[in-house]
Amino acid sequence: MSTINTVTEQLTRAGQVIEHDSFSIIDAEVGPHTYTEAQWPIVRRMIHANADFDFNGLTDFHPQAVAAGVAAMLRGGTPVVADVEMICSGLSAPRLAHFGMKTHQFISDADVIAQAQAEDTTRAVQAMRKAHRQGLLQGAIVGIGNAPTALIELVRLIQEEGVRPALVVGMPVGFVAAAESKDLIALQNEVPWIVIRGRKGGSTLVVAALHALLALAEAQQKAQLAMHA
Repeated sequence: MSTINTVTEQLTRAGQVIEHDSFSIIDAEVGPHTYTEAQWPIVRRMIHANADFDFNGLTDFHPQAVAAGVAAMLRGGTPVVADVEMICSGLSAPRLAHFGMKTHQFISDADVIAQAQAEDTTRAVQAMRKAHRQGLLQGAIVGIGNAPTALIELVRLIQEEGVRPALVVGMPVGFVAAAESKDLIALQNEVPWIVIRGRKGGSTLVVAALHALLALAEAQQKAQLAMHA
């Protein structure tokens, strides 16, 4: 099993031991999988977040997804655009600051609500459009864990308006259009993506995936610095 992604937010030895032991248990119990050495740490952290081994198999990757996400983080200053505040709150502020990254979400903005009411759309659709108007989607990492309509709108922006995020982590949970929205983003090849197939998902899983990518980026950064030391 992979030993990548050993960077941890745990500040005590006891916490580090618990996290290490949790990952060891997952590696021992997960059974066979087809993920690459770079993909597996992301899936493992998602399993760790929900204690659900179904994500071994349900999680799907564009071939360039991990490399694109890590590269975007290493560039520094890459925005993270989320569909809901929960993702922004769940991400580690020190890790984001390390790469000069800031989070953005507009779901509760007054103008977003007003426009959604005027056009009889969802707030999530209007929030994605606002992010586009502000130029935040280009080269961004987009995390969607709650609203399928946000992901569907993002696909439209990619296909019709030439928006090119660096990576889309599309994991909306639910019974109406959730599975379909994830299939839709995975049908296009202009932008790399990570999705959870089917109805499962949620903001917690987006946060877990992004934390795993941040850890991979930190590990690569440290390896590069060591080579030039």
